[in-house]
Amino acid sequence: QVQLVESGGGLVQPGGSLRLSCAASGTISSINAMGWYRQARGKQRELVAQITSGGTTNYADSVKGRFTISRDNAKMTVYLQMNSLKPEDTAVYYCNLERRTGWGPVAYWGRGTQVTVSS
Repeated sequence: QVQLVESGGGLVQPGGSLRLSCAASGTISSINAMGWYRQARGKQRELVAQITSGGTTNYADSVKGRFTISRDNAKMTVYLQMNSLKPEDTAVYYCNLERRTGWGPVAYWGRGTQVTVSS
């Protein structure tokens, strides 16, 4: 069983910064990638940033240059540093972990943390 717990969300003014954390626990092995997704009200969930087991990173075009994903393997924690936040970044942010199993890749999700960017 894998559990993901996000923290760090909140209310911030445009141009401000937040750092999200996602701590993974449980029996974790064969990880393909960890990342952050977000879902705004009335919108589809979208990939924000992802880091693979090999260290390759991927970012949504809308956050490139503003967000940085990183990880601490010892703590089994992935971070999302968000700078120059915009109102359109407002969403529930979900941590995601994908691991390989005999049945194929399986995704695990945190419960989400709300990020609101507003004056």
